[in-house]
Amino acid sequence: MNHTTNYSNTFIQVADDCKAVRGEVPPSKGESKSIAQLQFELLYGNPYQYTSDEVLFQVFACKKEIVKHDLDDAREQFFSKGQPCFRASPLTKQYGWGVHSDAAGKIAIYGCETAEYKRFSEDASLKVIRAMKSKR
Repeated sequence: MNHTTNYSNTFIQVADDCKAVRGEVPPSKGESKSIAQLQFELLYGNPYQYTSDEVLFQVFACKKEIVKHDLDDAREQFFSKGQPCFRASPLTKQYGWGVHSDAAGKIAIYGCETAEYKRFSEDASLKVIRAMKSKR
């Protein structure tokens, strides 16, 4: 059975303990890009282009340096067990980004200071959930 992290018609708000007061670009830390940076780069310039599954797998494949001809097998193995969704993303937990999933499951990020974030948070037609806290 394949698991999924995709939501539809859902808005993930920042975590209750998120210290960011606006959507922040994840900073560089050393040579390789962080998970937060890779997720941000895929989503910020490409709203509603990808599903959560697509973003999470692309980031995994990049971090693991999986070669193109191994992607199908790696994807099947990756989704053969449950994966953390964007409620556990550093973007929603640390960096102040909300994640909106449209009816097709495609996602976009919105800084917590924006009018769009406020609108999605109050939209009765959406399932509105919080990101996971960093601390218990």
